[in-house]
Amino acid sequence: MEPPVLKSFRTFVLEGIPSYLRQMGLLSAIALSLSLMACGDLALRMDDGSYQYREPSVDGIGKIYMGREISQIMGHQGAYWLERPSRELAERPQAVVDALDLTPDAVVADVGTGTGYMAVRLAAAVPQGQVLAVDVQPEMVTLLHERLATAGIENIKPVQGAVDDPHLPTAAVDLALMVDAYHEFAFPREMMTHLVTALKPGGQVVLAEYRAENPLVMIKRLHKMSEAQVRYEMRAVGLRWVKTDESLPQQHLLFFEKPLG
Repeated sequence: MEPPVLKSFRTFVLEGIPSYLRQMGLLSAIALSLSLMACGDLALRMDDGSYQYREPSVDGIGKIYMGREISQIMGHQGAYWLERPSRELAERPQAVVDALDLTPDAVVADVGTGTGYMAVRLAAAVPQGQVLAVDVQPEMVTLLHERLATAGIENIKPVQGAVDDPHLPTAAVDLALMVDAYHEFAFPREMMTHLVTALKPGGQVVLAEYRAENPLVMIKRLHKMSEAQVRYEMRAVGLRWVKTDESLPQQHLLFFEKPLG
């Protein structure tokens, strides 16, 4: 349902502006409508109904999805941050992999893989399986290719994704992992819809996100998510919440499942 303030504004623009055109001349009416469009919450505009837009906040892109402003993406120029030594202690990546309880032949998608920090750990856990390492930035995919060639890892397949599609095969993935990545998706509904299609029936989606509920987690505001917000957004694409693991120092680890039917 359209919010009342937007409905009133839309009615004015669609019905009121034409009358002004008759009364006050074209240029003056255009100036009036542009001024109104720039006013606070009235500046929100809809595209296909999934997103709203407003002036970007610090670290945001001005695009709103289900009440949440999408954060700016961390560019490939910051790849060093993904490999920082302190990450081992702060995020306990091996504990994340262990919590997934993967079978040795599982097919795992690491969506938002970056430099492959998590992908190489996943690959060790699925020696007879495969890791589909997805990133939307070509530079990150190139860095990953170089890393795999140097390390001689053969069960990771780099995948060049798009901003609205991870480009994964249909019903082929046992588990999809997103570590500190989902909040940056420019088209979260489209990405997740494609990702659900790529899951096998009963397949899982697991997200690690810094806890927005905890002000002591010193991460930029839009790069954190609450458990409630993640569950809200995953439910919208048909995923069932399974559990939330709170054993990590600063992150939620949320498990969701694609229904069998």
